[in-house]
Amino acid sequence: MATVSVLTPCAPHLRDAHPADAAAGSRAERTARIVENMRTATDEARRGLVHELIETNAQVARSMASRYRDRGIDVEDLEQVALVGLTKAAQRFEPDAGHDFLSYAVPTVRGELRRHFRDLGWVIRVPRRIQELRAKVRAVEPVLHARLERTPRAIDYAAHLGAEVADVVEALSADSCYRPTSIDHTPDAGSASLGDLLGTDDPELAGAEARMLLGTAVSRLTDRERLVLGWRFVDDRTQQEIGAMIGLDQAQVSRILRKALARLRLDLADLVPAA
Repeated sequence: MATVSVLTPCAPHLRDAHPADAAAGSRAERTARIVENMRTATDEARRGLVHELIETNAQVARSMASRYRDRGIDVEDLEQVALVGLTKAAQRFEPDAGHDFLSYAVPTVRGELRRHFRDLGWVIRVPRRIQELRAKVRAVEPVLHARLERTPRAIDYAAHLGAEVADVVEALSADSCYRPTSIDHTPDAGSASLGDLLGTDDPELAGAEARMLLGTAVSRLTDRERLVLGWRFVDDRTQQEIGAMIGLDQAQVSRILRKALARLRLDLADLVPAA
């Protein structure tokens, strides 16, 4: 049986008594209820449900944004970008298309974040706290130099300012951000450029763990659920076609899909390791 490779693990489960798990499970339940109401809502009612859908899953978008912190852009800006992506996903989401909302929304939010980095890719932005620390370091440099009778080191600045040594090191290195080195620069004559020495992400590696986890979760489904999921998401058959193949109407097929997807979300929450 083919593995359903297009589903994305996303919604956690409230198993056991962990507060974060309980909150995530409650969010998943609210999301499912909102999506169900959207199926029969009028256009006016749908607008309210879309707004509710955004509010319910806003923390998911913020959590995604936090994964990009300390990369030169303030996390508050990243959260706004992520919420824009969530809003676009909620407005475009079609509950009858057979997709789980978060599996639809997560790629949209991630795309907005990556596009934001791409658009600002030629500008190096130092976090505000490092900028402020850098200004303090420069201000006390003459004082420390005179007191120590040598060039101050990072540990000297940290002791004087009551800061972490790692933060001071980052502040001292921030000066280079004003004149970033081109990736086409060759450190030595005839040597490779800096760009040639940069590593790249292997997309297959990124998906390997997800495929393993998904395969385990899918194996817990019933034979009929796996069969219907395979026809729907691997063979790309419509719900009507699937119903005709197994003697069910479209509503029954839709219920099987929703139940199977809900079970996958719950199981995947237990399998996905903490970020």
